[in-house]
Amino acid sequence: MLSGINKLFGQRQAPQAAPSAPVSPSRSPISQGSRPTYAKVFRWRLPEGHAQPPSVVEVAGSFNGWQKVSMQRDASTNSWQTTIDQIPANKTHHYMILVDGQPVHDRNADGFAMPAGPDEQRYQLITERGPRVFMLFAQAK
Repeated sequence: MLSGINKLFGQRQAPQAAPSAPVSPSRSPISQGSRPTYAKVFRWRLPEGHAQPPSVVEVAGSFNGWQKVSMQRDASTNSWQTTIDQIPANKTHHYMILVDGQPVHDRNADGFAMPAGPDEQRYQLITERGPRVFMLFAQAK
């Protein structure tokens, strides 16, 4: 009936919205008890001009108490990666990627933050604007 009235007045109905695409597993919230969590894939690639691969590539952050997690080399993409599960959602986290124990720049970071506390200061990266750590923005439902 509504479509008949719209035709009478020359109005068209709005098209039906397309079904939404499935949420990527690395960004979908996972419920851990009453606290939602999510998983994130961290990747690091050897910078241009560097031929010697590092011995160890790790990630550490506020999401895991600044415990180092080894990243595995993927020969097909010539990158190092790991997936961190159970990251508490609805909170912005800080993290660093460490190559042979030294902080390195992460091109995939959501932003920079001032280090807060001794753990973050231990892993900070010195930039033109002073010491920084990387930000991982909060994930929500």
